[in-house]
Amino acid sequence: MAPPSFIFITGGVRSGKSSFAEKMAVDLALKEGGNLNYLATGIASDQEMRERIGKHQQDRSIGESNWRTIEKPAHIGEIANMFGSQDIILLDCVTTLLNNELFAANQQWDASFLNEVKENIVTGINEIRNTGKVLLVVSNEVFHEHLAKNQLVFTYGKLLGQIHQQLVSAADQAYLVEMGVPILMKGMRS
Repeated sequence: MAPPSFIFITGGVRSGKSSFAEKMAVDLALKEGGNLNYLATGIASDQEMRERIGKHQQDRSIGESNWRTIEKPAHIGEIANMFGSQDIILLDCVTTLLNNELFAANQQWDASFLNEVKENIVTGINEIRNTGKVLLVVSNEVFHEHLAKNQLVFTYGKLLGQIHQQLVSAADQAYLVEMGVPILMKGMRS
């Protein structure tokens, strides 16, 4: 059986999803061969984000794996040509990417703008998927919280849900990570 080429991983904040994705990428590189690439969407906008980014960087520097890190907080499709057929790409994370896309543009969140943002994200991910060997996409599961209290939060959650549905539909495998335990939700283990 061929290894999966598109893996979607979600979970709550601090659920262990990024660590799971990094370990899976390293295992795939060792098993199938390939170059490890980390596509970081985070922006160090405050102390908490600086610490989280630092932790992710430290996690990737431990061990013998050699990661190439590319920081691209928005418009990720623009860098699809940076990857080749031997690249294993870990995109972390869709939630931050969506946030960056929505708030970078000083624009009203009308239906046209929201659809454009959604299509840019999904198209960009698919462009990267089509150039690399394996794409692992990490996102946050925000749907356990009540989102309807604030219209902005509700709109964000609804859009994220639509993006998740499209990504999971296209994925070979989908995992939900809870309390550090990955649960295979779609596909077969390779």
